[in-house]
Amino acid sequence: MKDERIIKELFNRSEDVLKVLKEKYEKPCMNIAMKLVSKEDAEECVNDTFLAVWNQIPPNKPDPLCAYIFRITKNLALKKYHTNTAKKRNNYYDLVLDELAMCIPDKANVESEILAKELEKYINSFIESLADIDRVIFVKRYYFLKEIPEIAMETGRSKNYVTVHLHRLRTRLKKYLSEKGWIL
Repeated sequence: MKDERIIKELFNRSEDVLKVLKEKYEKPCMNIAMKLVSKEDAEECVNDTFLAVWNQIPPNKPDPLCAYIFRITKNLALKKYHTNTAKKRNNYYDLVLDELAMCIPDKANVESEILAKELEKYINSFIESLADIDRVIFVKRYYFLKEIPEIAMETGRSKNYVTVHLHRLRTRLKKYLSEKGWIL
């Protein structure tokens, strides 16, 4: 079933559409969640994702649906991850997120939701301006939280190439945001 039809069925409150959602999106949602949490926690996040979709559509009418579902899954998995590691530090995912910390303003500096949306717009604009390979590397690392050897294998590049490009991309992002008036 196409996404437009799924959204229409959600607006009609057809419970059968939940089975379709599960068939179509359960596996990719599990893959996203399992990058951050255990299998059991990932299953919980995926179930909570489908509940959130049911509760949020209507009134929301996302386009595209898959990005909407994947974002919910990622946010729920991140929340679960932060809950699980609240007192534990120095693991792999903290290192990945810390790499971006010097490029993105601290939450305390972002005074309102409007500024956060504006920052999101600038980051998306930066990502769109990248060459294809740079965009793929950046998104795989900082959106899907993939390890450098995995990115190297998937892109057919060396680990050194990926590492150097990630460093250059972070530097470019920092410069880009500075030019747009973001104090880092």
